[in-house]
Amino acid sequence: MTSPDPRPIVQIDIVSDVVCPWCIVGFRQLDLALKQQNILAKLRWHPFELNPNMASEGQNLREHIAEKYGSSTEQSQAMRDRLTQIGADLGFTFAFDEESRIVNTFAAHQLLDWAEAQGRQHPLKLALFEAYFTNQKDVSNIDILLEAAETAGLDRNAARAALESGAHVGPVREKQQYWTSRGISGVPSMVFGGKYLLTGAQGADTYAQVLQRCLTEAA
Repeated sequence: MTSPDPRPIVQIDIVSDVVCPWCIVGFRQLDLALKQQNILAKLRWHPFELNPNMASEGQNLREHIAEKYGSSTEQSQAMRDRLTQIGADLGFTFAFDEESRIVNTFAAHQLLDWAEAQGRQHPLKLALFEAYFTNQKDVSNIDILLEAAETAGLDRNAARAALESGAHVGPVREKQQYWTSRGISGVPSMVFGGKYLLTGAQGADTYAQVLQRCLTEAA
């Protein structure tokens, strides 16, 4: 009989979108802090759409950034270079190119909502990050979503049925409303132990500090 893992566990809720580069950066930093502190996390991912009105065909990413934030081509490239280096330092590959596109993520959030009940939400979220940022795949496309589901150990046919049923449209909308009504307007937003909110990719050291605070209070 296997003994239970003696390491302490902290509940962490992460409000995130799968096309947010700082969400995967923040998670990687958090994961580093957890490993350094020898702490386990009970992770739950929650839906947020950076671009809820994005058309089904998506938009060129550089054009989108210019329109939304007023960034010049030079500023956009500098941010891509910075993200690529930060990702590399954390063991994650950002593969931006001139064809990179921003896409609608509502279907992806529905699939993640379904995957939570299957106990595979976390691996699916990571598979979607890799599909979008590393492999430059369209995560609004149902076939790409089903590929990610299989990568995460989920049944492809069951995943398709979940998406086509529309059963997760309402729950995802309700969860989005829950977080926005509590002031969440940017991602990643991480809630530690149901008490402490950190927004943005804050770095492993900052995450380690709040993790220790949670453990101290729990003790």
